[in-house]
Amino acid sequence: MNRVVPCIVTVAAASVCVAPAQSTVRSEKHSFRIETVAEGLRNPWGMEMLPDGRFLVTERPGRLRIIGADGQLQKEPVANVPEVVARGQGGLLDVRLHPNYAQNGWIYLSYSKPLRGGSLTSIIRGKLKGNALTEIQTVFDPPAEEATNSSVHFGNRIEFDGKGFMYFPIGDRGEQENAQKLENVKGKVHRLHDDGRVPADNPFVKQRGARPSIWSYGNRNIQGLRFKPGTGELYASEHGPRGGDELNLIRRGLNYGWPVITYGINYSGAKISDLTHKEGMEQPVKQWTPSPAFCGMDFYTGDKFPQWKGNLFISALALQKVHRLVINNGKVTQEETLLERTGRIRDIRSFRDGLLYVIYDEPGKIVRLVPEG
Repeated sequence: MNRVVPCIVTVAAASVCVAPAQSTVRSEKHSFRIETVAEGLRNPWGMEMLPDGRFLVTERPGRLRIIGADGQLQKEPVANVPEVVARGQGGLLDVRLHPNYAQNGWIYLSYSKPLRGGSLTSIIRGKLKGNALTEIQTVFDPPAEEATNSSVHFGNRIEFDGKGFMYFPIGDRGEQENAQKLENVKGKVHRLHDDGRVPADNPFVKQRGARPSIWSYGNRNIQGLRFKPGTGELYASEHGPRGGDELNLIRRGLNYGWPVITYGINYSGAKISDLTHKEGMEQPVKQWTPSPAFCGMDFYTGDKFPQWKGNLFISALALQKVHRLVINNGKVTQEETLLERTGRIRDIRSFRDGLLYVIYDEPGKIVRLVPEG
């Protein structure tokens, strides 16, 4: 295992240490400094904090890395990571710990799985023993007949609801029409038991021909998915085309409209649709034009930044910044941008130490926001 398709050019080893902080950054609610945790990573994509303070970081070319609690990067990548198709937007994607990780040890990985007709997003889980994944199980095995050679729109993020269910999006893979087809896994948010079984109460489980894992549909390319703490509300950040990035509140069985309704246009400038609204299709909580290229996101749950408690932070690749959103009753009531023009930001995470960790795709590094004063 731990092979990459196609071959990846060798890169220099990453350097990792907590670097001296930059000067104070002042925002509307808090002042903070930025500390560099890791540099020289190759397209880092997802990140988790282990109970002992170490970090797991995925690199899209197909490597799972461990950063020690002391800030040292383990030289060798974790062994037995599945083979990935590291092409375009594909590769090794998200990493998440099971909510009961301390008891069961399960680590979940999403990735672009090589299939006979191309590739498609898949999910496995395993347990970390030393520097290797063991007891590996397939949680979501994509239908091989839906594989495509497209190199775009894999999704994905992995999210748990604390009730034994796992949610994850799969992008439309550039095949817009599939987002409206219930017989196709692409362009959807899916819901499974944490071991991969299909829940009996999924909305389309009894509909003939429909993929039983589907929870919602009509999505283009979701790369951020989080429950708002204490509410049960599942939010998704979705890449639009040229314009029309969206924040959506994902609900059981609903149609989010892509590509029938959209606020964006094709990259060529041509129209995708004349419609932004249609009966039976959901409106976004908010849409952004031009597109920030929203990616990963997280609700802040710590206590180091008390005035940010419960706020949603969304990373942006193209416009190179972070959006801080206050959400009340399903609506954005306040918005602020942070870290503008500092690089392509892939993800942002709130961990139990109360700090915010920011993953930069380019340059490949991880920083953290530390309160000042």
